[in-house]
Amino acid sequence: MNNEAIENNSNDGFFGHPIGLRTLFLTEMWERMSYYGMRALLVLYMTGALTGFNPGLGWSSLEAQAIYGIYVGMVYFMVIPGGWLADNLLGHQKAVLYGAIIIALGHFTLALPMEQTFFLGLIFVVLGTGLLKGNISTIVGKLYREDDDRRESGYTIFYMAINIGSTLGFLVCSYLGEKIGWHWGFGAAGIGMTFGVIQFIKSKDLLGAAGAEPNPIDESRRSKMVTWTKVSLVVMFVVILSGLFGLFTVDARLFAESFYYFLCFVAGTYFLYLYFLAGLNSNEKKNLVLLALLFIGAAAFWSGFDQSASSLSIFARDYTDLSVRGYIIPIGWLQFANPIFVVIFAPIFAGAWMHLAKRNLNPSLPIKFALGLALMALSFIVMLYAVELALVSSPVGMRWLIITYLLQTWGELALSPVGLAAFSKYSPKKYVGQMFGLWFTASAIGGVLAGLLGGDALGAGLDSISPVFGFMVRYYLLIALGLIILSFVIKTAKNTEN
Repeated sequence: MNNEAIENNSNDGFFGHPIGLRTLFLTEMWERMSYYGMRALLVLYMTGALTGFNPGLGWSSLEAQAIYGIYVGMVYFMVIPGGWLADNLLGHQKAVLYGAIIIALGHFTLALPMEQTFFLGLIFVVLGTGLLKGNISTIVGKLYREDDDRRESGYTIFYMAINIGSTLGFLVCSYLGEKIGWHWGFGAAGIGMTFGVIQFIKSKDLLGAAGAEPNPIDESRRSKMVTWTKVSLVVMFVVILSGLFGLFTVDARLFAESFYYFLCFVAGTYFLYLYFLAGLNSNEKKNLVLLALLFIGAAAFWSGFDQSASSLSIFARDYTDLSVRGYIIPIGWLQFANPIFVVIFAPIFAGAWMHLAKRNLNPSLPIKFALGLALMALSFIVMLYAVELALVSSPVGMRWLIITYLLQTWGELALSPVGLAAFSKYSPKKYVGQMFGLWFTASAIGGVLAGLLGGDALGAGLDSISPVFGFMVRYYLLIALGLIILSFVIKTAKNTEN
């Protein structure tokens, strides 16, 4: 690495932060554009009628929701092996680049007007996101020294890239997909990710040494890792190709349920391994307990938040008046509400935490997570009221979904940026890449649950929505209460206070 790269990485060239944050900001923006743009179309395309000007796949809501949950869960679960590859073999920068290329390939595969390529495209997106998502967040943390107080605000700026990208995705992909053709929307997502690949290649020197090399380990051990990685890849591709060629079939609902239990087992086992067998000191173990609590809260939160592209999207299509002065807006445009609200309220939340911190009143991390869950519960109380109105007279106004997204956005701002910063700061240093993978496993569990709950909610139309949404309200409030109680019971080390 040359001296210029060192200087660029250490200056304040991007809103008072290291210039390398600009590279990561733009890469994340285009990746999220492609991800959310495609995701907004996914369930609508799968459940769309087989005939008409824009035919879909004609699958049942139960099957489509299960596949959606598996897809979202896989996207985030693959962050774990992606983090391992970056930590031990590739380095985080190469992992991000390779992941971005594979994601673009996946979206272009989805853009092919053939049902046979649908699952292949989803698999490419899953594998690419596994390499990119956790590792790009890890590089953000590596731009800062351990004692740099700008870290959390740096993650907040980085978080804005997600919302700018998702806004572009909803705007472009939803319009093209719903109004012109589904595959036009998928293709637009691929073009967006291609822009992300190009700008990362051109500006990755600004990152300097942050995440450029894997962790130093014995070469003989690294050689064994390479061998096992190659064997694992061969086995994975054999299984994938066997499924694509129809050598075996999978019940989507059963697979989703099994995948949920598998993810819970993996996460719980890994936390136990780190606590008892990873050689952590007492301070690191206390931090790990804190992160385990946040993990539980995050998994619960995302199981509701990811309903935006599943049950809430179907509710928008079938039971909501989408006309604005005579123009029927694309269903995905309703999801503009979330990124717009983030842009409006993120500075307010960040300022509120800083204001409270100056007065030694800043809530602990579990309390912030409990607040996020309480707001999620409130959002589904609003939806319960909207369902009751729809049972009397359908369609209902858009305002109910917009209020729901507002409350969920407030919950997101109380939970997600804080969680990212916490996992960057409090993870055991030798395992930081894998810990980010664990953080995204919470999103994986939430995504699978979103598909399962969404399928149950829509199984019998409006009549089946209220019992499922009512259950969700209760379990959000119960977990929030548990986090509040445990925040007072568990005494963390002084340096774990947020």
